[in-house]
Amino acid sequence: MMNILPDFKIVPKEKIADNFLKRRITTFRQAIDYIQNLEYGRNSNKDDLNTVFTDNKGTCSTKHAVLKQLCIEHEMDEVKLFVGIFKMTAVNTPMVGERLMNNKLSHIPEAHTYLKYKGHYYDFTTKTSSPNDFVKDLLFEVEIQPTEINRNKIQLHQDYLREWLDENTEIGLSFDEIWSIREQCIMDLSK
Repeated sequence: MMNILPDFKIVPKEKIADNFLKRRITTFRQAIDYIQNLEYGRNSNKDDLNTVFTDNKGTCSTKHAVLKQLCIEHEMDEVKLFVGIFKMTAVNTPMVGERLMNNKLSHIPEAHTYLKYKGHYYDFTTKTSSPNDFVKDLLFEVEIQPTEINRNKIQLHQDYLREWLDENTEIGLSFDEIWSIREQCIMDLSK
């Protein structure tokens, strides 16, 4: 599936391209390889994509936003950045299974950021990530820009969770409780 994505030579443009070039990464495919092999973890400043390089790690949001920004810098507009809400379960995300079970939840709606190109999904969060991990459980998706991965994505996710709780009162949890469980799940993924 990777071969469907366009490849291009990285040329000095702006900070993201320059950060790759400093590391002797000269093509988009090499950039993808670099990004997906970085450690998974939250960045010190999600509003500054350069922290992916200084922190040597990233989340689905920051890693894919860096790749999208690189595409923007090289006028590769057909590569799109998306945020989707999917049912995070013990099956598609085994590292959160115990946390969900302990809270009597079969799933929790989770936001995930990824790339799309000509209708194909791409997930470079880790070297083992695959769109198959979430696509079949996708509830909602919307195209975003790299500048929207912080506050906008969080607001979209929180709004979705509030609506989900309103429609599923049998869950019996407040928004603050479900957000706390979700945060604990993200910490479980970082281990």
